[in-house]
Amino acid sequence: MLSTPRGLCHIVRKGDVMTKVAILPERSAQGVVEYRAIAGGCQAIAGTAGAALDAVAAQLPDGDAGTLIIVQHQRADAFFSAEQQRRLAELMARWRSARDAGASLSPPEQTELDALVEAEVRASGERAAAMLADLRA
Repeated sequence: MLSTPRGLCHIVRKGDVMTKVAILPERSAQGVVEYRAIAGGCQAIAGTAGAALDAVAAQLPDGDAGTLIIVQHQRADAFFSAEQQRRLAELMARWRSARDAGASLSPPEQTELDALVEAEVRASGERAAAMLADLRA
């Protein structure tokens, strides 16, 4: 997953294999909010979260093209804390500012951002596993 602010998380489930689709709001160069859906190597941008999901789902292999979609509202939980969310948002704002200025984060900040993104990805998997266990119960 790329370094992004927290967005909507959809999980497309087939059997016990899940394809995670992140849907993230982005501001275009014209200042319009668009939504980027990311699933593995597939990406799509559209004017609504639903349209972005549909567009990226159309790119997925037939076996991955959706049976269950879960919308996860991005609130602190046992998997990714409020402090982690706050720091991730702060570093993402700094990363965007640096990118827009043609610069980069300092190596320690980039390392911290990368670690938080990895923690968020792990948390997403753990959250999905917990949801799956609840669905089976």
